[in-house]
Amino acid sequence: MDFDLGRLQRRTFLRGAAGLAVAGAAGILLPGAAHAATEPRIYSCDEWGARPPADALTTLDHPANRILIHHIASANTTDYSLAQAFQIARDTQHDHIDNNGWSDTGQHFTVSRGGYRMEGRHGSLSTVRGRTTMIQGAHCPGQNTNAIGIENEGLYTSVEPPQTQWASLVLLCAYICKQYGIPVSEIKGHRDYYNTECPGDRLYAKLPQLRTEVARAMAA
Repeated sequence: MDFDLGRLQRRTFLRGAAGLAVAGAAGILLPGAAHAATEPRIYSCDEWGARPPADALTTLDHPANRILIHHIASANTTDYSLAQAFQIARDTQHDHIDNNGWSDTGQHFTVSRGGYRMEGRHGSLSTVRGRTTMIQGAHCPGQNTNAIGIENEGLYTSVEPPQTQWASLVLLCAYICKQYGIPVSEIKGHRDYYNTECPGDRLYAKLPQLRTEVARAMAA
């Protein structure tokens, strides 16, 4: 299993044996790994078995300036495995292409309840790495040409995401903010720009904490 904590301070998530278990389940790399300071482990579309896009995708000639947090509104499974993460990515893509009629997965990235980070829409990972362009998304009307969408597996109307997923989301947001120069104040919820319950009352209420922890991770 690949692990990744980036430069995030260990005390944030690692508290004794329980903290170590969280780190292991999340696919988090303890400090000292060669790529830890630059990019967390993100599984590409090829790795999770994505279908080709149904239509050509658009690469925009500018960086993103915002992150939008979503939840998939899927079951709050206790299967935290990599196999489950890949399955939710495939299920989401099938739904978005076959039922919504979109060209590909609508969001740019997905975080599973087990803490695995995955590329969503094809090309999202390479453009974030490049820092100057972005793939046009399909995750929120009015925001698809400027905001990176991150889906979180689960339904967070009445429960909070598991700590492993939360820790992984912090690292992913910190990486994207660093790459694009996005201020943490621009980490928003789907409902901020669209009439929806997404990302759920409990996850939405944690966005101030998310911004604080992302800022701490970026400064570490």
